Amino acid sequence: MEKSYQEKKPRLLCLHGFRTSGEILKKQVSKWPDSVMGKLDLVFLDGPFPAQGKSDVEGFFPPPYYEWFQFISEVNEYRNVDECLAYVEDFMLKQGPFDCLMGFSQGAILSTALTSLQSKGLALTKVPKVKCLIIIGGGKFRSSDLCEKVYSSPIECPSLHLIGDADFLKPRGELLLESFMDPIVIRHSKGHVVPKLDDESLVTVLDFVERIQKILSRNAPATTEENEAHSE
Repeated sequence: MEKSYQEKKPRLLCLHGFRTSGEILKKQVSKWPDSVMGKLDLVFLDGPFPAQGKSDVEGFFPPPYYEWFQFISEVNEYRNVDECLAYVEDFMLKQGPFDCLMGFSQGAILSTALTSLQSKGLALTKVPKVKCLIIIGGGKFRSSDLCEKVYSSPIECPSLHLIGDADFLKPRGELLLESFMDPIVIRHSKGHVVPKLDDESLVTVLDFVERIQKILSRNAPATTEENEAHSE
């Protein structure tokens, strides 16, 4: 059984940051070592809406740029969130199944919302349960209505959070931890980025991946060989 869970690659749907793209997140995550990347099956999705303004990554990464939803600060209101939830679920139906979600920045906020709302029967109702989360530079929604929906009860899904000391989203990322039952946290000295993994954080990530593999192994149907072994 140990051999089978080590060979199982968790399949993660990866959601990019605000006004970037799936291809950009793929490049950002590629700095992680092969010892991590080789254990994961990562699928990168573009947001449903073309960027409606300037991207902070212009000059660093080429366009096109996308966003998942919009925040109207004047009225403290998010727009197109329901459309975004339906868009992600449609992709998961057509390209899944997926085991986990990984998100950076706006994609991290969305990943948390999808998982929490799924547990309440309010999103992702047509796809398998999200079994783990990797949250990079994430945070809480700012709208009270959305906060009530998403964070009203503890999120039990296993989660790994990467939080930068110089990240402008750090305060909201720290608040987000309070919404999870048992979050695992990696802290780094950088800002709002996908960080490189030092020796200590690498061990934490690999331990988390092994935890996911064990969960998937327990949930997986027995193979023909295993059934034959048990019948002998």
